Amino acid sequence: MVILGCIFVDQSGVSSNYCNLEFQRGDDDGSIEEQHVNFAGGKVHLVSTKADWERQLADANKQGKTVLVNFSVSWCKPCRTIAPHFCELSIKYPSLVFLTVDVDELPEFSSSLEIKATPTFFFFKDGEQLDKLVGANRSDLGKKITEILNQLSKN
Repeated sequence: MVILGCIFVDQSGVSSNYCNLEFQRGDDDGSIEEQHVNFAGGKVHLVSTKADWERQLADANKQGKTVLVNFSVSWCKPCRTIAPHFCELSIKYPSLVFLTVDVDELPEFSSSLEIKATPTFFFFKDGEQLDKLVGANRSDLGKKITEILNQLSKN
């Protein structure tokens, strides 16, 4: 197993069922196994293979776009909480390519990037890592996006 735990910073709840995110609750206990969130939606692409990852990065490079990747797992409450916001950001920032990688589905690949907690967000440009953010803090993620875009506009 690659993931050691989840980090949750932002205490705000999910306020809408935006971007075709699906929430299905089973019993009243709200157990994680009985909740499902579709991590793709809006303009977020779900990466399910290493080949898909390479294709997405190559396409972004050809278009001169920066890539923002959400490394998450379906059982992680902070990952499920930030997913709708990540989807909203994908619509707000069309100049970025938004990807989600399920760490449990691609454990060796995720391990190669040293993912220690979820969610972890990586920023890539031209195949190079620009920055990284760990945790489900909406404000910090928004600030990091603005910071990256400002840095890139100066270059």
